[in-house]
Amino acid sequence: MNITASQKAHVAAKVPVTVITGFLGAGKTSLIRHLLENANGKKLALIINEFGDLGIDGDILKGCSDETCTEDDILELTNGCLCCTVADDFIPTLEFLLDRPDRPDHIVIETSGLALPKPLVKAFHWPEVRSRTTVDGVVTVVDGPAVSAGFFADDPELVAQQRAADETLDHDNPLEEVFEDQLACADMVIVSKSDLMEGNALGEVLALIDNSARDAVEAVPVVHGRLDPELVLGLSSAVEDDVDARWSHHDDLDGEHDHDDFETFIVDVAAAENPLELAERVTKALSLKGVLRVKGVIEVTGKPSRLVVQGVGERVEHYYDRPWNDDERRQSRLVIIGLNGLEQGKIETLLRPV
Repeated sequence: MNITASQKAHVAAKVPVTVITGFLGAGKTSLIRHLLENANGKKLALIINEFGDLGIDGDILKGCSDETCTEDDILELTNGCLCCTVADDFIPTLEFLLDRPDRPDHIVIETSGLALPKPLVKAFHWPEVRSRTTVDGVVTVVDGPAVSAGFFADDPELVAQQRAADETLDHDNPLEEVFEDQLACADMVIVSKSDLMEGNALGEVLALIDNSARDAVEAVPVVHGRLDPELVLGLSSAVEDDVDARWSHHDDLDGEHDHDDFETFIVDVAAAENPLELAERVTKALSLKGVLRVKGVIEVTGKPSRLVVQGVGERVEHYYDRPWNDDERRQSRLVIIGLNGLEQGKIETLLRPV
């Protein structure tokens, strides 16, 4: 299709929006942090959504913002996935950014790790924002080692045993469905933590993505989110124009879905004496049935900086991100996300030292 000069000018007047999606712990925040630190004068605004009522990612990113993305440019939505709260939360937030006198050059949306990107992109059909924005691209961040380990796939032998015992059981895998929906909507796929993969593992993951993603969608191996921002923020895909052609598990339901397969809660813990001992407790919590992610900010006794702790699957990482502010309450809190039916008491006992 040929685009006229007037059409190009119209598109250029719109604020581009990049949707960054990916499962829990995939590396979305690391990628966005890299974008902030290498904005090259481009004024960015962030809308960050988390599953649960404690905004960890937004708090982390506020610590690395600068004149191109101040704390006022980072907006957090923590009362449900954006794909489910479009009218109540997302559209008003987007309008707030667009109405500012210092309107951003580019808006980046970090979805919850459980969000489906297609319903969110369809919100850009709303008259309030369609004439003022264009979805530059959907970027899906994939945890390479987790995919390689089969984190998003069923165990065929276990499923066969369950079916033999009860043919009426529903064997839909909610992790696999979210993963597949995030891939199917992508304009670019970033395979994170590629440095942790050995042998043929990376090639196998890239081949899987190639078979699952749309034609011509490129998968790029990345370490610590380090990728040229122009590649991420310059896809020019106008996703809102072809989003209906992008497949989703929920197409037959007219986009309706819920997150009843997942739940979240917060555990307040004491200041840590030893980060390694805390990481061991998080590792034990992650081994419990249904636990998918543990993430939070912790005070370490005698240390001036905050400790960020994140665990997904069998991996736990921790690092100091910034000093505590003088007027900041030094709370130590961990957010737990998992499949519905978590043993909350058992998890809390593991995470709180006796």
